[in-house]
Amino acid sequence: MANKRLVIPQFENESEEAGWWEANRSAVEEDLRTAMRAGKTVSLQDVMAGARSKKDLVPVTIRLASEDLATARELADDTGIGYQTYIKILLHQALQQAASSRAQVRP
Repeated sequence: MANKRLVIPQFENESEEAGWWEANRSAVEEDLRTAMRAGKTVSLQDVMAGARSKKDLVPVTIRLASEDLATARELADDTGIGYQTYIKILLHQALQQAASSRAQVRP
């Protein structure tokens, strides 16, 4: 399935604009983190382009140990992002690493 394109609309006022950016925050934050990990300087144009290409997300429910959730919340606070976003980043990194290891083992 193709990624949905996030269209940045014209806003009537600052309140409407703030609401839109908050609703699309995760897409913008993910683009910033990706750019920073790659050592790139992030411009407003980069952020806007990333916001336009928001990935399809599927909501899931998982059960976590309360200690793990508490740790995730603390670590997320240290980085300045939400704990759900932090967990999503960690899961993504772990899956990428496992897939890479799996690909190296196969002939």
